[in-house]
Amino acid sequence: MLASVAAPAQVVPKTIRLVVAYPSGGVSDVVARALADKLAAQLGSTLVVENKAGASGTIGMDAVAKAAPDGATLGFSAISPLVLNPHLGRSPFDPIKDIAPVASVMYSPVLLLATPATGMRDLRSLLDDARARPGAVRWATSGQASLGHIVLEQLRAAAQVDITHIPYKGGGQQLNDALGGQFEVLSTNAGPTVSAQIQTGRLRPLAVGAPARLETLPKVATLAELGYPAANLSSQFGVFAPAGTPAILIEKYNVEINKALASPDLRAKLLATDNVPTGGRADTFADEIASEYANNGKIVKAAGIRSD
Repeated sequence: MLASVAAPAQVVPKTIRLVVAYPSGGVSDVVARALADKLAAQLGSTLVVENKAGASGTIGMDAVAKAAPDGATLGFSAISPLVLNPHLGRSPFDPIKDIAPVASVMYSPVLLLATPATGMRDLRSLLDDARARPGAVRWATSGQASLGHIVLEQLRAAAQVDITHIPYKGGGQQLNDALGGQFEVLSTNAGPTVSAQIQTGRLRPLAVGAPARLETLPKVATLAELGYPAANLSSQFGVFAPAGTPAILIEKYNVEINKALASPDLRAKLLATDNVPTGGRADTFADEIASEYANNGKIVKAAGIRSD
């Protein structure tokens, strides 16, 4: 009688490429590199961080989608290249079939900030002003069809107000013009530069898009608390692998990422920039992405949003 032979255990590659879908030096890049350091120590592997920025994260995620599914390539990105960009006709890969979610890492809140162009200090006053002066209130975002634009469209529909959208190409010039009072409101992700301007009082928080209030801004209500749950959106970031990556490796990476997120130093690094660690199971993350994909499809169609 022949003895059964057990299948060999899947070995974690000695060198793992972590594709970061954004430029070096930004908050997401800093977080990705800190996570890579943790995973390298825990896995006993070398993690090589590779920045592939462009097209709102699509270029980096396309590189992940087209990589060999052997566990040697992972990606770090917001979920927008999977749940938003495809609805705008700018995705060269299938977000459901070509990418395997590994673990949620963090969510980055969307801050609604008043600029020196307005004296408003709460969202209700700003919306009242928008009703009284249709089109006069200007709201800047980091771009057409960005998450900030989605928040604006949801709020505009729910509050039934006419607000003028000012789309920028990225956040740098947007922030400079905000401080110069070129518009009344901006929506932007949290980060050290924005936090510094809030502390000086040059930018005033009106609301936050997040599952809960931020520890650093405990008096600032979420959009859901203010009665606008559909607009209460935030950027979720995670780690991904090419579809077809062995399930045993997906599970191994998920466990190690959750372990890294539980470490006090990495957690502190995230919270210091108003980014909130998440974690959780890979299948839960996949379900969240599928739900967000469906919801964004409805939003984009209803608002008639088109990419640049």
